Amino acid sequence: MNDDDVMELLASVTDPALGDDIVSLGLVNDLSVDDGTVTISLALGAPYSPAETEIAAHVRETLEAEGLETDLTAAIPDRSETEVLPGVKNVVAVASGKGGVGKSTVAVNLAAALSDRGARVGLFDADIYGPNVPRMVDADDHPQATETETIVPPEKHGMKLMSMAFMVGEDDPVIWRGPMVHKVLTQLIEDVEWGYLDYLVVDLPPGTGDTQLTLLQTLPLTGSVVVTTPEDVAVDDARKGLRMFGRHDTTVLGVVENMSSFVCPDCGGTHDIFGAGGGEEFATANELPFLGSIPLDPSVRAGGDNGQPVALDPDNETGASFRTFAAETADMLGLVQRRGVGE
Repeated sequence: MNDDDVMELLASVTDPALGDDIVSLGLVNDLSVDDGTVTISLALGAPYSPAETEIAAHVRETLEAEGLETDLTAAIPDRSETEVLPGVKNVVAVASGKGGVGKSTVAVNLAAALSDRGARVGLFDADIYGPNVPRMVDADDHPQATETETIVPPEKHGMKLMSMAFMVGEDDPVIWRGPMVHKVLTQLIEDVEWGYLDYLVVDLPPGTGDTQLTLLQTLPLTGSVVVTTPEDVAVDDARKGLRMFGRHDTTVLGVVENMSSFVCPDCGGTHDIFGAGGGEEFATANELPFLGSIPLDPSVRAGGDNGQPVALDPDNETGASFRTFAAETADMLGLVQRRGVGE
């Protein structure tokens, strides 16, 4: 069996999200056949995403059914012209139009859930004025400096971490003007040794000001997630965040609704404290994927205070909601990457 024969077999493998076979879509980077072993590189860009794992499994099954062994690797061809974060496959921003919707909680649990799936993950707390990610993951170690004055981030729960909280005293307020914010953010992005990551999750500050603009202009974002709570006031502000991304040609992966409902531990009843369905309606109205609902659950607060993200608790139902949200987000990141292959 030669290369052409194998390509014909691969033409039977479909990418369900893109609606065509992987050969026609240009997702086969390279292949070779040697003594019954097929070495193949696929243009898959979201490691450990359910959708891409399924595509890879279908490729293996198709070739093994013909008696072929498979040596499979996955990589999106380098299309970037920037040298910022060259070792990071996907940069995903978590944003909200206002504070108080649990954006940092969503960012921390997204990163933790992706790491728990086996991915190499970094978490960048870019909320200059209210950095609290280190507390939420119980990170006691601080960054180290190399001889060349680059920054080595500490690790916790399998994630590399960077936060403004590491740079100031625990109770010191950050009172800076725009130019200094821009300089520090640029340093934290460009001078940190993130290494090779599958995902870098960036917790953006709330709102749509200069800090967000600096990050959008500096980071090579793959996509963004918009966080809202169900009530109309939060959805109105989420709409502003959506417009911000639109003006800067940033792909919005979808909307996640936090604090969607509260299940009373005493009576077992479900209470829509902040209303119901606002996030999903917002996503539908703007033709965006709805990435999931996260219940209002005291265990989320406890996990944040104790530095143990609830997404890492295999027995917690709200943790399962975060894990489902993370899987949906990874699938959307992979879809964005695969779409770009043929462009």
